[in-house]
Amino acid sequence: MKKEFTERELDRIIEMAWEDRTPFEAITFQFNISEQDTIELMRKHMKPSSFRMWRKRVQGRKTKHLKLRDNQTGRFKCSRQRHISGNKVSKR
Repeated sequence: MKKEFTERELDRIIEMAWEDRTPFEAITFQFNISEQDTIELMRKHMKPSSFRMWRKRVQGRKTKHLKLRDNQTGRFKCSRQRHISGNKVSKR
């Protein structure tokens, strides 16, 4: 992974990776980094025990991989995405 991220972007990537319902494809779509890059970023910015716990939880999880989901609409939704993408429309 060669791209440099701001602290805010790093926080958002880590948050999206922690969210059970956010697939890796959403992170790729928004930040242009692969699943492997996301894993490396998580390894670099988390405590080893937290990283191991996260990896154990997401490995093979249907909600983290669009190809494993029953419903493959490709739609990503998060209440905080507006802050990163600049989307002014809020449904709250």
